[in-house]
Amino acid sequence: MNAANTIAAIATAMSSSGIGIVRISGDEALEILSRVFYPARKDYNVMELKSHTVIYGHIYDGDTLIDEVLVLYMKRPHSYTAEDTVEIDCHGGVLVVKKVLEAVLKNGARPAEAGEFTKRAFLNGRIDLSQAEAVMELIDSKNEYAMKSSLKQLKGSLSEKIISLRERILYEIAFIESALDDPENISLEGYGERLKEAVDAMKKEVDDLIQSADNGRMVSEGIKTVILGKPNAGKSSVLNLLIGEDRAIVTEIAGTTRDTLEEHMMLNGISLNIMDTAGIRSTDDIVEKIGVKRAMDHAEDADLILYVVDSSESLTEDDERIIQIIQNKHAIVLLNKSDLNPILLKEEMERKTGKQVILFSAKKEEGLDELSEAITDLFFSGNLDFNDEIYITSARQKNALLKASESFSQVNESLENHMPEDFYSIDLMDAYEALGMIIGEAVEDDLVNEIFSRFCMGK
Repeated sequence: MNAANTIAAIATAMSSSGIGIVRISGDEALEILSRVFYPARKDYNVMELKSHTVIYGHIYDGDTLIDEVLVLYMKRPHSYTAEDTVEIDCHGGVLVVKKVLEAVLKNGARPAEAGEFTKRAFLNGRIDLSQAEAVMELIDSKNEYAMKSSLKQLKGSLSEKIISLRERILYEIAFIESALDDPENISLEGYGERLKEAVDAMKKEVDDLIQSADNGRMVSEGIKTVILGKPNAGKSSVLNLLIGEDRAIVTEIAGTTRDTLEEHMMLNGISLNIMDTAGIRSTDDIVEKIGVKRAMDHAEDADLILYVVDSSESLTEDDERIIQIIQNKHAIVLLNKSDLNPILLKEEMERKTGKQVILFSAKKEEGLDELSEAITDLFFSGNLDFNDEIYITSARQKNALLKASESFSQVNESLENHMPEDFYSIDLMDAYEALGMIIGEAVEDDLVNEIFSRFCMGK
């Protein structure tokens, strides 16, 4: 690399803040710093700075003083990018940080592209592609559990699993190829049974990762939650209670909510993308009909349905319609207005719906803790500590795992049909390459560029 390939960018948010950081990475990082930075101690030679030390001084643009700063130098390969890296900690504020960056760019660095620092870390072998994606997910974390999942992947939990699988696949391929090349000394007799055991074990590990993808998506993006119920069951009151503000209009007039209303919220650490919908009922009102149709469509796509029932009223045909909708869905029944004289009992609703029923009162704010526990049980087997479980949160990673699983199925099919051994090698190699896509082995440049383009400039 030369000075043209030494990059710089603002690594902190562009806002009024205590500090702002300008990051420089590349072979000329230290030399560029020496052109703009003057240490407070006159005996300091910037070009002789020791790695991982912080020094105090001032940034100048020519003869113009810009700011009083601290500078951190990290010598390759012991830096985020595995290149010589400098971080200038200056005072926060949009103008000051921009002036520092402009001085750095004038003196030989070029502006970093989106995600280029992390891309360099990947290209320089410090992290693999799954870890690079975990960096972006960590930045975008909306809750503690998404953060923990991203940190675990960043530390290499998924990489270790994929590398182990690929090593086992490679062992089987090497054995088959060796036996075909030297049949006199290496026998394949009885190998089919042993290979099937190995393939079944690997396929199960891959399928378990695939199964984790839905949980991973819900952890990182939130659970798609739709509130269903008849008009005046208290759906809007439930939404307002959950999000902690009067977001939905609440009246005693049936059919107040005619369109969907979406909010993102946290319930004891669980992210919910929650949607209030029009009350489900038969109506001749054209606008309300459209609202009911939209409610049904959103219920079809939901991860979770909260079926709100007015416990002070008897069930009607509209309730029967909703009960049919939730039969094959994750659903929790909120027996609302339980502070009034209930006509409907919890046991009765459990029999009718086959779902967990919670006594709920939006007015008295009762039932929230039980609801969060129910959601945790429903989606995370009652466990959100993650332990050693790996969650797949990337659609790209899931697609690669699906390809690997299909290749393992092809191996088993070849074994059942007593195909020649070289057929096994072909499908095993397909699985090997599909898994390699997850960690960035043999990945195409266009895909790499597309992944890193979603990062912010300073990362």
